[in-house]
Amino acid sequence: MTMNADQPGDDQAPEDRAREVQAAGEQSRKRRSSEAGTRALLDSFAAGDPDDLLPLRDLLAGLGRRAFGMLLFISSLPAFIPIPIGGAIAGPLVVLIGLQLLIGLRRPWLPKFIADRGPHRNALARFDKIIAPWLGRLEHLIKPRLTWVLDHRIATMFTGLLLVLLGILTSLPIPFTNFVFGALLLLFALALLERDGALMLVSWGAGAVAIAVFGVLSGTLAAQATQLVDRLF
Repeated sequence: MTMNADQPGDDQAPEDRAREVQAAGEQSRKRRSSEAGTRALLDSFAAGDPDDLLPLRDLLAGLGRRAFGMLLFISSLPAFIPIPIGGAIAGPLVVLIGLQLLIGLRRPWLPKFIADRGPHRNALARFDKIIAPWLGRLEHLIKPRLTWVLDHRIATMFTGLLLVLLGILTSLPIPFTNFVFGALLLLFALALLERDGALMLVSWGAGAVAIAVFGVLSGTLAAQATQLVDRLF
């Protein structure tokens, strides 16, 4: 029996097979990244040479719509440094994230000099060790739900607005507030990472209270926000 000339054979070039295998592996990696929970992502980032630098562009790769959550998670880490400079680092990054949500970007944009930078693996490993018990307790509570809170245009704009205001507050030298704002930002980050609209509603409420208590009542936030609007427009 002779094989039809048009019938596909098994003589595919090795280079083509290698490219197909590589492409399939890359798709699989991206799919696992987009589906993995926050704790699994942190564990994977923490594994390896502790001196490795993890560029932000690599940390966000393959996360799709959850990339804003991971970027916010990483950006909030300096707020837990018990010195004023921690908030000065975290605040502008959070403002940048909030502005991008406010104008409707679907994926984060970072200047090259920021995208090429990121935390060292040992810093993520230390934070992973600290936050793991809390994430373990929350795992059965946090889950994908009420996703319209994360996807609806007006809801996304509101999230962005709150993050801009919280970022401004975080960057200000208000005593004893870094941990408070850091914890709030982590709530927003977890809601975005886990696609949990219910947690985002909680974050909205907690964020609004923090803004009222630490910002509006002191008058500082209004002045900073006005200056920001003047620079933008």
